Amino acid sequence: MQVEKIPQEFMVALPLLQQIRAAGFEAYFVGGSVRDTILGLPIHDVDIATSAYPAEIKAIFERTVDTGIEHGTVMVLDHGEGYEITTFRTESGYQDFRRPDKVEFVRSLKEDLKRRDLTINALALAPDGTVIDMFSGLDDLENKTIRAVGDPTERFFEDALRMMRTVRFASQLDFKIEPQTLQAIKANAHLLEKIAVERIQVEWIKLLLGKNVVQGLDAFLETKLYKYCPQFATREQALRKIAKLPQLKLADELECWALLAYVFELTPKQVRSFLKAWKTSNEISTEVQNVLSILEQATSDLDPLVCYHAKERATKAASHLLDILQLPLTGAKLLQTYTALPIKDKAQLALNGKDLLQTLGLKPGPGLGKILNTLEQKVVLGELANDKTVLLAQAEKLSKELN
Repeated sequence: MQVEKIPQEFMVALPLLQQIRAAGFEAYFVGGSVRDTILGLPIHDVDIATSAYPAEIKAIFERTVDTGIEHGTVMVLDHGEGYEITTFRTESGYQDFRRPDKVEFVRSLKEDLKRRDLTINALALAPDGTVIDMFSGLDDLENKTIRAVGDPTERFFEDALRMMRTVRFASQLDFKIEPQTLQAIKANAHLLEKIAVERIQVEWIKLLLGKNVVQGLDAFLETKLYKYCPQFATREQALRKIAKLPQLKLADELECWALLAYVFELTPKQVRSFLKAWKTSNEISTEVQNVLSILEQATSDLDPLVCYHAKERATKAASHLLDILQLPLTGAKLLQTYTALPIKDKAQLALNGKDLLQTLGLKPGPGLGKILNTLEQKVVLGELANDKTVLLAQAEKLSKELN
């Protein structure tokens, strides 16, 4: 196969391949970027593989950095950009099911490609646009099939995360997993316990943000991978409930975690525990609870204060989830309520604590904070205009009541 139009991301790195070849070595673009080029998808990472050993790459280029030289990777600096160039290699002895005990540099492209996870990722692109396909990856791309390179059990023993990557690609690319590969995941799902949660989390979120989430979730459940993910083992039915949602198209990580927390019916304390187990950020944990505060009101009249305290990001996420979950409150109604708020933040209040201290002669303390909070609430609810004169008059009245 010939790629007629080489993407710009490859074109800027093409001189590097040509330099390596001029020195008498092979060099190709490899991996997911080649797959995505053929599928017409955006390219994220440009990976270059070569028959030149690290010392030979360093002799060819003036500016290099040893980013992973023990695994054959050298970064070449060119026109302000850094390109990782990796020597063809074989790997062996995966005692921890994620990293090879031994890496050996080789001159053979085929030996390098045969260690890769899936046939659709074991493609190489020559500088002239020729696609090198030694494992029928092009056929699998055409047939929308996900297949391990060689023996799938061997591939998953080399890195157990590959099982999560496989079901992730089923969602992301809307491809089917071929039976032998699927069976190997079922037989080896328990190996996922050997993998760091942070690595699993990356694949899990990509699965939920994929083109065909239902297909990815079905494979995730069928293979029992879920049993080896944090706090999923007892939640098969809840995960199946998510897989049955008719409009399941999530926008970002926040929506993913908020949907899970809602369907799992987690309390605020459980949300924190759940997300901590998944090693998410504290920011995500807070935002998920903000989203849930809105979703929990979806069957009653919406309190504008809930929207106000949830803020914009959580409100937008909640509006999308309301429609996905088909709850009585619509996403449009929620956004309308948020847009209509007189203020979106305390900083927009027409007065502040300093105004109260200077104008009314109030003293710092809990009383001052209570007055400000009351004014803020009344403005949000539309009970007071956000006008300094109006607010000062109300503050004076509240001050007398407190005293």
